[in-house]
Formats: sequence, C-alpha cells, structure tokens
Amino acid sequence: MNRRILAALGAAALALSMAACSGEGAGSGTDTAAQAPSELKIGVSMPTQTSERWIADGNSVKEKLEAKGYKVDLQYANDDIPTQSQQVDQMITQGANVLIIAAIDGTALSSQLQAAADKKIPVISYDRLIRDSKNVDFYVSFDNYKVGVAQATALLVGLGVLNKDGSPGTAKGPFNIELFAGSLDDNNAHFFFDGAMDTLKPQIDNGTLVVKSKQTAIEQAATLRWQQETAQKRMEDLLTSSYNDGAKVAGVLSPYDGLSRGIITALQNAGYSGKMPVVTGQDAEIASVKLINDGVQSSTIFKDTRLLADQAVKAAEAFLKKQTPEANDTKTYDNGVKVVPSYLLPVETVYKDDIQKSLIDSGYWTADEVKAGQAK
Repeated sequence: MNRRILAALGAAALALSMAACSGEGAGSGTDTAAQAPSELKIGVSMPTQTSERWIADGNSVKEKLEAKGYKVDLQYANDDIPTQSQQVDQMITQGANVLIIAAIDGTALSSQLQAAADKKIPVISYDRLIRDSKNVDFYVSFDNYKVGVAQATALLVGLGVLNKDGSPGTAKGPFNIELFAGSLDDNNAHFFFDGAMDTLKPQIDNGTLVVKSKQTAIEQAATLRWQQETAQKRMEDLLTSSYNDGAKVAGVLSPYDGLSRGIITALQNAGYSGKMPVVTGQDAEIASVKLINDGVQSSTIFKDTRLLADQAVKAAEAFLKKQTPEANDTKTYDNGVKVVPSYLLPVETVYKDDIQKSLIDSGYWTADEVKAGQAK
C-alpha cells in the first residue's frame, strides 16, 4: 500500500475520531426514540427573571420534564439578546436533543436555529412566536388574539359599557381612555393589540370611547421589553400632555400586569385615588391579583402556565419519539417564512369575584399569597 493511500486512510480515521468526540447531540442523527429519558437533554431558554411569570414558566417546564426523567438545561437571559443567543449556542454545543425557546426578540435567533436544524434538533417556540425562520418546528401558546379581545372586553365591562355576560351595560360615556401595547419585537404584542383594537374600534368610532392623546397606533402605544418603568413614564407623560385641562382618565388598556402596576403608580402619583380608572392586565401576577382584590386594578387575563408547560413537554416528547406533536391550529401563526403548527390554550378573564374560583381553588395562588401580594 503506497504512502498516498495510507495518508488518505489516516485522514479518514482522524475525521471519524473527531466526529465521535465532537459532542454532537441526538440532533445530529442519534435515534432518540430508542433512548431512555435519562440519556436525553432538553434545553429550555427563557427571556428573563424580572417577571414572576417567566420564572414560573421555566420552573414548571423543568420540573415536568425532570419528573419524566429527562435532563434539563434551564437558562434565563435577563432580557439581553446576545446572552440568549449565547445560551442557545451552548445548549446546541452541549448536546441538547430538543430546544424549548421563549425568545426575547422573535427575529434574533436565526443563526442558532440554523445550527439546531443542521444537527436535526427540533425547536419548540414557547409562547412567543420565533419569526423569520423556517427552522421553527412547533409553537405552544394561548390564543393571543383572543387575549386582546378579552382585555378590551374587560375594559368595557369595567366602564359599564358591557355586562360580564356580554350584554349592553347602562353606561353611555364618553369615556377618556388610553392604550398601551407590549414590545414590538414580541409577536404576541401584535396579536394582543389587534384583538383589543378590533373590539374597541366600534366604541371609539361612535364616540363612547375617546383616546384623548390620539395615540392609537401600536407603534405609539408600544412598551419596549414590557418594562414597568417605561409604562409608568409614558402614563406620566400622557397625563401631563393630554390631561392638563382637568379632564380625567376613565380607563387604560394594559396588556400585562407589570405594565398595569406602572400605569397605576403614575395615576396614583397624579392624585387619582378612591375609585381608580379601569386598568386591565394579563398573567395573574400575584402583586396584581392583590391589587384586583383590593379594588385598585380592574382585571387580569389568566393564562395557566402549568397547562402551557404541559403542552411544551408533550411536544418535546413527541419529537424525541420521532412523532408529530398534536396541533390544534395549523393556519394562524405565520412567522414570515412558514406557518408554524401550533397548540393554543384557552384564557380566562379574572375580576375580583373570580379570584377565589379561578386562582385559589385551582391551586395557582393561595389565599395568603393573594392577601399579601407575594408568592411564597
């Protein structure tokens, strides 16, 4: 055998050796269906720990996966896009077999998703749709358009324009309201706002509702990164610029409890007390549930994250068993490149008199936690 052939064989052997030691996970061809859960790893990337909602999501997904025997790498990115990108890169490098990702910016992970696809690692988009990539395999969330409808309906109920059963109320207006939206880089923010505005538009058009600031576009109402302080500052600015003539705010459409608390702080600092303006919310965060119980915040949209975690786990298990996860929506969630098969969960509006049944009896919060406004 001549030297050239020997050299070629040696190079081939070296390449095989390097591939065997490269640490590529099941995504690069391993038959995960034949492996025990204890041999498989799932990467879970959450956006931040500044919201109790995302802490609960991460812990719930991790606990449910570990209860089934899987290894879990749970990481929080503290609302920093480069940090999340780096964390997902590490999950891929360290052999994740499935990725569950709640993205900070739904357009910022393209290279990571391509790396996952190259290793045949399925990607589950968790609650926030990852956009502009063909490499998103499944989406688990709530019906986010209906969240917006529910928030707008809760605003109308709080004002007395509608009754809780949807029938017309006795209040006729006009009512001054202001609109808040979430972060523009979060796909859900657009669904929330669209659902809300489609619901409120007839009442705005007929003069029952008046957006005194005239800020009705999502770009004007948006709150970057869903920050409470940003919402408080904008509400303060609105009060200064649009309500310096003695007019009063009757209601505020807020898409998230953290924003609601910032809005309420601004209103209180401006002298609003007693019967507060109607302020909506979302996520049933314990601090806001206490405010609802105390008659300060009007409502919140309850999205049971325990159920969302269940669906994420079911989807991950299906992929690991080389099966197709169950979807109940294959038309709605177009991420700009493809329609992502989705499983959508229902939502529930919670007013003060719903707290016991919806949140305490279900075990989501205890009566003591609601009273204190703090999770134990």
